[in-house]
Amino acid sequence: MKNQKNYSMIYLALAGILILGLSACSDGSSPLSGGDKPQEAISELSRQDLADYPLEELAGLAEGNTAFALDLYQQLASREGNLFYSPYSISSALAMTYAGAEGETARQMAAVFHFLEDEDLLHAGFNALDQHLEGLAELDIPEDQGDPFQLNIANAIWGQKDYHFEQDFLDTLAVNYGAGLRLLDYIQAPEESRQTINQWVSDQTQEKIRDLIPEGAIDSDTRLVLSNAIYFKATWMEPFEESLTENGVFHGLNGEELDVPMMSLGPDASIPHYKGDGFQAVALPYLGGQVSMLVLIPDEGSFKEFEGALSSAVLEQVVSEMVYTPVQLLFPKFEFETEISLADTLAAMGMPQAFSGAADFSGMTGDEDLFISDVFHKAYIGVDEEGTEAAAATAVVMKLTAAPMNPLQLTVDRPFLFAIRDHQTNSILFMGRVVSP
Repeated sequence: MKNQKNYSMIYLALAGILILGLSACSDGSSPLSGGDKPQEAISELSRQDLADYPLEELAGLAEGNTAFALDLYQQLASREGNLFYSPYSISSALAMTYAGAEGETARQMAAVFHFLEDEDLLHAGFNALDQHLEGLAELDIPEDQGDPFQLNIANAIWGQKDYHFEQDFLDTLAVNYGAGLRLLDYIQAPEESRQTINQWVSDQTQEKIRDLIPEGAIDSDTRLVLSNAIYFKATWMEPFEESLTENGVFHGLNGEELDVPMMSLGPDASIPHYKGDGFQAVALPYLGGQVSMLVLIPDEGSFKEFEGALSSAVLEQVVSEMVYTPVQLLFPKFEFETEISLADTLAAMGMPQAFSGAADFSGMTGDEDLFISDVFHKAYIGVDEEGTEAAAATAVVMKLTAAPMNPLQLTVDRPFLFAIRDHQTNSILFMGRVVSP
């Protein structure tokens, strides 16, 4: 363990993979025969049960995760087309890596991810937040209201056979992330190792994420892969009526007109709504009332300006000032996948050392012989009348307005942003934008 740092359905599937390889100065480990079933070198310690962890103590972790989510969004906004990712999945995978980082490498990572200065609290916080989120699946939802809420978060680390890993590092991951070290043979069987990890990701995400690690990304210099997968499936609290879905026009960023299925909610539905300067927002809760999709709809022609100004303060204001309002909502069905290599992006955000030969992950191995070769992230989302499926705090207080004479008419027929949030901790699980349903 290192010293504390003094700095600072919708259908949805997603997964993150981080690959560490040898730096040029390392001689690696001795070759081993390939093709064997993965063994595990697990810590003797079991995952700590933090089901009763005070949620208010997660505020700092959630704030840091939100700050990273928005920082990353601004980096990815220049990409063309739709965008979808899980800041929570990415943060979790990198937090496991951070457990083995030292010196300047650790300082840069902490700054980019807005990690807590107290590392013990950081890892315990991720453990508690994981358990809180997975506990949402145990909410008592009557069978006649919809399918049960599903949220599964899985972590795994995949190391080279006979390669030395520090016991403190393995213990930290076992106690806080429930991740045992699974042994593969990257030296003799890199392709088989890649397929094994990809199959694990596919299994954890109900086959929504396949072939996460591309061919050639794992080679004989690979020594460690850290993986995180999230699967989420939930039913809308106010489901859209399928018989009312009709094709409508969606206006793209460049003025193109797209013919897309538009779902209809209302006119009797009452959902959280906010009217801001140049945009509107609605929240679409899932059954159980603890998680919702926050949808931000900029006025026509102002999407890029709004996107560039999006901040934690804006989200805070929107969430805190929403009021339940009768809304007749038209909302597009959509389904797409985003695949991202994050190495260059994270380096540009302020942690270049982790991706270079100067990286210090000696907390993992005892030597400064590892660096991150890439971070692969893949996410799928599909939205329909029933709810969401994904693979990849104090409850929000919302005031009830007096019902207007007529419901508010809101047609989401232009580019919008969205985030799937846990109300109690204010954690952003998934985030994205739709410019072409």
